[in-house]
Amino acid sequence: MRGPKIQVPLLRIWRVNQDLLILLLSLLLQIALGLWFGHAYDMRLAMATGYLVSNAENPYISQDLTGVFKNNSFQSLTSIGYLPPWPLLLGLIYRSVNSFTSDLLVYNLAIKLPIIAANIYLAYLVRAMLRDLAMEIWAAKRAWIFMLLCPFILYFGPAWGQFDVIVVVLTLLSLVHLEHGRLSGSAVLLALGIAFKPIALPVFPIAMLFLAKKSPRQAITYSLWFAASLIGFCVLPFVLLSWDPAPIVAGWNAHFTVGGALSFMTFFELLKDTYQLPGTWWLLGLAWLPALGIALLSIRHGVFGFRDLLRKSLGMILVFYLTRTWLSEPNVLLVLALALILASLGELPPRLFHTLWILPLLFTVFNASPPQLLWLNFPQVNQAWQSWMEEFRSFRLLARIVLVLPWQIVGWWTVIECFKARPAWRDITHHRFLTGQV
Repeated sequence: MRGPKIQVPLLRIWRVNQDLLILLLSLLLQIALGLWFGHAYDMRLAMATGYLVSNAENPYISQDLTGVFKNNSFQSLTSIGYLPPWPLLLGLIYRSVNSFTSDLLVYNLAIKLPIIAANIYLAYLVRAMLRDLAMEIWAAKRAWIFMLLCPFILYFGPAWGQFDVIVVVLTLLSLVHLEHGRLSGSAVLLALGIAFKPIALPVFPIAMLFLAKKSPRQAITYSLWFAASLIGFCVLPFVLLSWDPAPIVAGWNAHFTVGGALSFMTFFELLKDTYQLPGTWWLLGLAWLPALGIALLSIRHGVFGFRDLLRKSLGMILVFYLTRTWLSEPNVLLVLALALILASLGELPPRLFHTLWILPLLFTVFNASPPQLLWLNFPQVNQAWQSWMEEFRSFRLLARIVLVLPWQIVGWWTVIECFKARPAWRDITHHRFLTGQV
């Protein structure tokens, strides 16, 4: 009788220790990547913005900060293009770091700390959502491990320095609050996420559709909270801090007048040797507007239940992504998180889920971003690597096109699966996914 009484606690201790080791491994990897790497353009811009906001200057007016950072790479910088929440957070980080050190490595890591914290929180949030949706504990844990150690998340977050994960966390929390009837909390969280980056914008009409079938009054209440919050997060800081919004207003359509990256217009750089869309080509930059309208018409009968809310949200986000003329690889993190939850629940074929994040990760290699992550600690390697990749420029651009084609196909296939009444694939595939056979 003693054997089982001893074995059960030991098994529990092993499971706890195993979870702790996985968490510590993820933290160690993220801190190491956050310290030594950082995107040459994005991180310099983030550092400069933090300094300007901390010193009560307008971050939307570019300045030469070579003397401040004692680094020539800060000489010709453009101004940041994000709305106030991210610049304000950067200002707080700079003031905290500058109070005890001016080391760029420490500052580089400090900017990544909110991203790392959001990555950890996202892993636990995904696990909690799956458990609440009656998913098996071990399957939820498998998703938790994936989120902690996923190469896509580690590369674009701690290594690159992009903060899309913050938008992902706020969006998922918004959907959870919406399901539980906490309308004001959901609206504020979604507005804050969109204020950080507008990649979650298509979730708002889905939320309205979800509420409209229940109560038009609730939908109106939600929209009012959302509008007021968005104004507060995006407009109020300009008023309170006396920032001139002219530069950012002038560039409001910057992402709609260029073509390339992971979008269907990635061929444009090879064809015209530029990102800028000439003449009336800029109308293609607005293609996502009618595309979202058509998508909404196709699901006008409503959104029923939390799983359907997740599916339709993913479908609308993909329609938005697939019809934009410019799509940055880090933006796909929002797709990854929703697709992982749905694949774990059997609402999405697992092979679609894996393809959705593996293709963009491969794409970034041919988009010449890896050498740019070396700018701070390995500048000579960065320059040599970029020069070498430039010799194969035509091949790189062709490879990007080859990767974007299946990304578009898989993306639209996923949209169809999300908008179906029920997934058409067999339950046996879901079982194989949960047992690790897929």
